[in-house]
Amino acid sequence: MMVIAAPAPKENMGSPEPRVDARAKVTGEAKYAADFPVNNVAYAALVTSAIARGRITAIDTAAAEAISGVLLVLTHQNRGEIGPVKFFGSGGESSTSRAPLSDDRIEYEGEIIALIVADSLEGAHEAAFALQVSTDAEPPVHGFNAVGIELKPAAGSNPKHKDPSAGDAERALREADTVLEVEYQTPTQHHNAIELFSTTCVWNNDELTVFEPSQFVVGLQHGLARQLKMDPAKIHVMSPFIGGAFGSKGSMTPRTVLVALAAKRLNRPVKLVVKRDEGFTTATYRAETRHKIKLGANKDGKLTAYTHEGYEVTSMADDYVVGGTMNTVAMYATPNVYTKVFVAKANRNTPGFMRSPPEVPYMYALESAMNEMADRLKIDPVEFRRINDTSKNPVNGAPYTTRSLMKCYDEASAAFGWSKRTPQPGSMRDGDWLIGWGCATASYPTQMDAAAVRIRLNDQGKAVVEVAAHDVGTGAYTVIAQMAADGLGLPVASVEVRLGDSRFPPGPVSGGSVTTASVCSAVKIATDHITQRLASAWKPDFTPGAARLENAALISQGGNNVPISQVFEKLGTGAIEFVGEYVPKGAKPGALSRLYKGGVGISGGATEDKTMFAFGAEFVEVRVHARTKEVRIPRIVGAFAGGRIMNTRTARSQYLGGMIWGVSSALHESTELDVKRARYVNDNLAEYLVPVNADIEEVTIIMVPEVDNDVNPAGIKGIGELANVGTAAAMTDAIYHATGTRIRELPIRIEKLL
Repeated sequence: MMVIAAPAPKENMGSPEPRVDARAKVTGEAKYAADFPVNNVAYAALVTSAIARGRITAIDTAAAEAISGVLLVLTHQNRGEIGPVKFFGSGGESSTSRAPLSDDRIEYEGEIIALIVADSLEGAHEAAFALQVSTDAEPPVHGFNAVGIELKPAAGSNPKHKDPSAGDAERALREADTVLEVEYQTPTQHHNAIELFSTTCVWNNDELTVFEPSQFVVGLQHGLARQLKMDPAKIHVMSPFIGGAFGSKGSMTPRTVLVALAAKRLNRPVKLVVKRDEGFTTATYRAETRHKIKLGANKDGKLTAYTHEGYEVTSMADDYVVGGTMNTVAMYATPNVYTKVFVAKANRNTPGFMRSPPEVPYMYALESAMNEMADRLKIDPVEFRRINDTSKNPVNGAPYTTRSLMKCYDEASAAFGWSKRTPQPGSMRDGDWLIGWGCATASYPTQMDAAAVRIRLNDQGKAVVEVAAHDVGTGAYTVIAQMAADGLGLPVASVEVRLGDSRFPPGPVSGGSVTTASVCSAVKIATDHITQRLASAWKPDFTPGAARLENAALISQGGNNVPISQVFEKLGTGAIEFVGEYVPKGAKPGALSRLYKGGVGISGGATEDKTMFAFGAEFVEVRVHARTKEVRIPRIVGAFAGGRIMNTRTARSQYLGGMIWGVSSALHESTELDVKRARYVNDNLAEYLVPVNADIEEVTIIMVPEVDNDVNPAGIKGIGELANVGTAAAMTDAIYHATGTRIRELPIRIEKLL
């Protein structure tokens, strides 16, 4: 029997198999990085800077070293040599190009200035408080509007960013019947995964084992090897389960090499679990952004011009670029486009990836502007998007492989009851509650990376799949098992999936919604090869593709059924093994070689040849109290099209979590900054606000069937980052519809509505 949490599959959708790792997680059997037992372990604690800019003038270690059980105080004065650090944002693997404890300079509050190791956790923390550090503070540059802020064009500063344009946007704006000119702001936001950041390092002679929650164990392995100046083959990284990540554990942070150095120096395993507040500054976060948008349109509602200037806060050390305009320009049929992105250099730690990194801020700005223009033109916002729907990227003309955006709007609007909306702001009311309805587009580029998967099938019909990819809670264990089971004709229970181990064939970074599409494509290649090998062994002249595996038997095109045990007997072996390697079409040359060396080569989305995106339509109802301005969300509805859906249960979970995160982005989340000290204030779970069950009453998820065989062999589009993209814009429009007040700076708080 199907339930809401396990929707019945539609066309091109897999069955809602329960998560294969569910029992291990709910019973506590699943081991997260900090859970692995290590003999004779010593405990580490960080000391971080209390100033945001300046230099260390002196470090007195005497008091710290006097604490009972203290084994090591590691600072820039005794750190030793570290190899080169390659910044993730420019194609490397590290969260920052600034090596830890590299000198006496301090570039941001919370920067690591010492690592202390002791026999006990309590001793390490006591010594961290006792360490005496003298500093010479300088006035910090906190971010936007700060004295001394440096603005740099993103293009040229970061090799991965380009400013797309087409036509003559300035002229089109002058000639447009209606012009909208608006500015939007999004705040700094931080990951607050329940699993804290941790690193445990164990040396065995010249070989190192690292237990660390990671979204890319192969990248961590090679990056750490570069810093330690050793052979990557002698580093073993394990991260089988991750307790929350979505970008924060995608790149190697400065702590890892310090723990490895301490463990080697002490000849003893060392474990570090980073405290909650330290995670705000020693890992990455979502950058604060500002946007200036102009839209031009004719009286019939057709867009004639779109300009978008983006401004993003980054660190002094790195030119990290969010850069969402490369995707927003592909959304609507706009012939004249101009974009420009700038980075603002500040005394902050380096930002990084956070679920839908470019799309959340940039699509929020574009979709909010689309809603405002629709209102100005007196056109229904759904119809306005229909008028400007497109089958190609207007900048380069590359056709969409599939684009089901308006199908999503049709299904979501019908389920929501959008036709009952009265357009005038403040016209819908229930007693003291003002009712507002809003909508927005969700989109995310379909991206892939190279992947390698080892599959072993035995004569009893049991299979093992090994790949150094990751399940960050998305259900990767389950959908990979389903893909292998489908290709080998086995029940899911007969397939064991092993992930998160650098000794397995390399999988892609678990980011950019690439895991399912990339790994499942490699799985399909491997299962097709195994099927053909068995078929050829049984009948050498078997036509390729003319046989399949089903119920542990080889089925010929004519319907002949041969148990695979007989085929294995003819082969003279009890098992066969194959490594399937997948390289996306359009990937840069050497993509597979880079993957084996820990490199990232994500491709897809808005390419020169074709445009590949997953789409959704989101509708939100808000209720705003007429006097207190309290905001409540009775219901949200989302319809999404993402190519082949491997598992409707896990897909619904991703869509559900994404929309809830979108509500969080609109109403709750903001990392507050003390601008005088450039210091994060609400660096804890108590004051960093996120939604709870009482904040959202009803969430409806609709999966729109879509078949797209052009994106990859598996026909899969990434969905993990899709659903939280449009929610904030839908929310702000619903609040305007309820109150008549436009809020263009997130999050929306009561004081902004009073």
